Amino acid sequence: MSNQLFQNLKELPTPLYLSQCVSHKHELLICGDNINNKNKDRNQITLLSFGGSKHTKRHTLVMKYVSVWSNISNKSNECNNYNQWSACVIGGGDSHLLFITYFQKNISVFNLNTFQFIKHDILPTGHSIEYHCFISQSKSGQGQEMMKTNKQNYQLLLFKCNIGLSIEYDKDNNTFQFYQLPVCNDIAPLFAYAYVCVNDVIFFFGGYGNGIYSKLVHKYSIEENKWTTFQNTLSSQLCHCIAILSEEDNHIHIIGGLDDKNTTVSTHMKTKVRAWDLSLLVIIYLFISFGEAQINFISKNELKFFIQYWIRTSEIKFGWIDDFDKIILKYGRMK
Repeated sequence: MSNQLFQNLKELPTPLYLSQCVSHKHELLICGDNINNKNKDRNQITLLSFGGSKHTKRHTLVMKYVSVWSNISNKSNECNNYNQWSACVIGGGDSHLLFITYFQKNISVFNLNTFQFIKHDILPTGHSIEYHCFISQSKSGQGQEMMKTNKQNYQLLLFKCNIGLSIEYDKDNNTFQFYQLPVCNDIAPLFAYAYVCVNDVIFFFGGYGNGIYSKLVHKYSIEENKWTTFQNTLSSQLCHCIAILSEEDNHIHIIGGLDDKNTTVSTHMKTKVRAWDLSLLVIIYLFISFGEAQINFISKNELKFFIQYWIRTSEIKFGWIDDFDKIILKYGRMK
């Protein structure tokens, strides 16, 4: 059962690990260091890269990327400012706050509109953080954009080994509050896992801890505050890999990493989102049974009842089409 849910794709042209990745339409863009997208133009994506160490040159870079297969990329007079790294950061949009966590226990906030440092704090952890999971608690995209509430608060989640934190930033008062979250025993020894947030769920793939390379797959439900360890696993032990959601085909891609021989690999595989969360399939059942207009009137208890029934009788009685996957993700963001 270990690799039935994963489809192996053509290997990468070069082995890699400790990289970052974002999706842009039908493309996956793989870069070093940290990248972020805050551009509202669907034809382009803005990448920010922050990196470096005492052994390498530190940098803060920005790139406006347009697909190399698009029409504009073939018109040199229109794309002089695209697809090139620049040392000048250009901010914009409502999601203008950049949250950065870094060694040893630091969290900082920057305003990308004014290029100013806003806030620094120390994370309440027993040991240092690195190679950890850090996401916004958002139901749009894959959790990369900050969720802004009426109280001007931003919610973030951080996991590493047995550390679980819910982080709330109050923009009006410029203060942080930290709350402890449970971490299941199976994932507690691990860090350096691939992770991706889909709607209300974070998926974790592989990881490393206590001298052991893992091939386990875990799921954390934010709303239910509940962990699940799957019987299905990666086909091999893997850490320092990347997980990225492709919204165009609703697959999670697992890219690169280190194997159990500490060798950098050029692995590229993908798996369907719905294969890891059967409760998402109930949405299709509701659409077929009641229609889109009636779903908003179903209570949370009724929805849970449908989910439980669907899981018990999960044999699908109709043909599956790709549009069903898109319905699942779009409805999940609307909840």
